[in-house]
Amino acid sequence: MLAKDGSKRISEGYDDNPATHYSWDSTVPNHATLKVGDVIALWDATELAGLSVIEDITVGQGEKETPYCLKCGKADVAERKQKLPRFVCWNQECKHENDKAGWKKKDVVTYRSRHEAGWIDARGTLSAPQLRALCVKPASQNSLRELRFDDFHHALTHGGVPLPLRIVDTTQRAIAEGHGTATIRVRKGQPAFRKHLLEVFGEVCAFTGPAPVQALEAAHLYSYAANGKHHKGGGLLLRRDLHRLFDLGLIAVHPQSKTLHLDDSLKAYPDYAKLDGAVLTVPVTADHGKWLAKHWDMHRPNLSAASVPGQTAPAETTVIA
Repeated sequence: MLAKDGSKRISEGYDDNPATHYSWDSTVPNHATLKVGDVIALWDATELAGLSVIEDITVGQGEKETPYCLKCGKADVAERKQKLPRFVCWNQECKHENDKAGWKKKDVVTYRSRHEAGWIDARGTLSAPQLRALCVKPASQNSLRELRFDDFHHALTHGGVPLPLRIVDTTQRAIAEGHGTATIRVRKGQPAFRKHLLEVFGEVCAFTGPAPVQALEAAHLYSYAANGKHHKGGGLLLRRDLHRLFDLGLIAVHPQSKTLHLDDSLKAYPDYAKLDGAVLTVPVTADHGKWLAKHWDMHRPNLSAASVPGQTAPAETTVIA
């Protein structure tokens, strides 16, 4: 999916927010091929922005006014914002430029995906040429184009900047199973939510202890089924880098002992390796424990809590009723 500020899509009125939703209509090639449960990759014509799983598609009706080229007659015209002539034809065989365009109205079917729960930011992993090469039709100019998913998956998990895809894999499985499994995500909370957490916990990272307030983010835990809603006991403050690693499942919290469990890939880095087995630095409630347990089940599905060596509940761990 192409989602780019200043692109022809924006000038045509499409509503895009790569991390949460994407819109298109029946004038777009491949418009009817997308379905709930599909993995999607969003890019900005320069690099891969991220990927997720479609949770829901809202279908509606609308009227669309579109420009067409006065020379070739094709509805393939983009409106410039800073350069003249105002309109340019995107048809490779035409490329006509003009201060005017023809306009026509037509009834269209509108589509809007929602895909926030499984979102993984992937900037810095694949460039535009690398992404194009992974398409079924690399030379396609369509906004919606099909990927060779197995090759795409391999490129992300085995590339120069390997990207764990547990969130996407688990979200896709949850949707296929009718939402029988909760998908838990961490996201940057709204300012009010972060302020509340600072009032509760102080300037303290739940994983490492006291930290500058500028480095702390609100880790907001929420369920797939209630996407985006605040939940009791659903937040902790985390240092920015640890928030990202927790989001990717490279760090999880043992459900019973409330100690940290690191993915083996992090143990090569001394500053992170020393956190393995460390106790949470803040008191947590039973509600926190519920959300953290679901995060564990998502990212450690093949590792039962009882099987982790040395993970017995320490006396100093505080649980608030």
